[in-house]
Amino acid sequence: MLIVAAVMAIFVYGMIAAMLGSILPDLSKRFSLTPSQNGAIATMQAIGLVIGSLLQGPLIDLQGKKVGLVLGLGLIALALFLLPKSKGFSTIRIYMLVLGIGGGIIVAGANALVNDVKTDNPTALFNGFNTFFGLGGIATPFIAANLLGGNSFKLCNLTAVLTVITLGLHSVTDMPVPTGVVQFHFSDVPALLMNPGLFLPALLLFLYVACEVGVWNWVVRHLIAQGINEKKALNILSFGFALGLLAGRLVVATGIFASFTNAQILMGASIGIAVTTYLMLQFKDANMAWAMVFAAGVAMAPVFPTALSMVGATFTTGTATAIGVAVTCGWLGLVTSSPIIGGVAGGEATGLKKALLLLPCAGVLMFLVTLAL
Repeated sequence: MLIVAAVMAIFVYGMIAAMLGSILPDLSKRFSLTPSQNGAIATMQAIGLVIGSLLQGPLIDLQGKKVGLVLGLGLIALALFLLPKSKGFSTIRIYMLVLGIGGGIIVAGANALVNDVKTDNPTALFNGFNTFFGLGGIATPFIAANLLGGNSFKLCNLTAVLTVITLGLHSVTDMPVPTGVVQFHFSDVPALLMNPGLFLPALLLFLYVACEVGVWNWVVRHLIAQGINEKKALNILSFGFALGLLAGRLVVATGIFASFTNAQILMGASIGIAVTTYLMLQFKDANMAWAMVFAAGVAMAPVFPTALSMVGATFTTGTATAIGVAVTCGWLGLVTSSPIIGGVAGGEATGLKKALLLLPCAGVLMFLVTLAL
């Protein structure tokens, strides 16, 4: 039951990760939103993710993983049920903030729950569990494009129902009891970040999340601006990027790279990210765009779970706190990148091609961080 609960939480988060990119085209048409406003919406979600990640450490320490995950799933369901009632840009931002808080709690809480499953190969374990993140990422744009005709409101309601079902599962699952002692203190963060075992993976996640969520949130709008129709663009996100993430994590989970160090895996991934995110911006042909987006997903696949497994191995006590700090640094990358991308793109979707060059630049910086690792 513990494994099923972790799988379902990660799957739901995968659906949430792909949510904004899947609903932005429809929301932009309904409310005449510009790329700058899209960037502001993404920033609000990112701020929510930061808040959720900061909250989950003390919450889990005092109340346990069950309370944290149930609260996070409840906030996600609430935000998704409210999004179809949006009146415009301002209310969408509020609901995306709530969605982000819930997402921040469950992504850190679910990975902390995975850490309770003991294994001789934690890197393979984390990658194996996170393949379900890829499945969730496939599901959202696929359902939006092929079953709901791109209707963002129906997609929100359907995902909310699945989230409520997952919430029910978590409420009846036995989970490790809380420590009762708050291990996360804001005053400890500077000292924690001075430890290279946390600072370097946290910096890597700062850059990585800017890349991964940059694709989730923006690639569909970019492809539409290149002349690819909305249904094809959503399917490229689903069967390109999300499938690439899933395939890459399945490969790592098999242990095929067991002879490589985590730093070597991350170095190869960083090079792949820099190359593929640049190339995916160069094609207007749907097939070539799919190939490059898929390759970008494969390249990104091992980064997040591998970095978290490194943190978990380094901090055998206060693991949830250390993971929470690392994940929070990742969301800060999204807080930083979203307004930059939206601002550079300006009022026209065609400007996204230039703005999204931020992604390969982040990939190059990731490579430099892996050299330090």
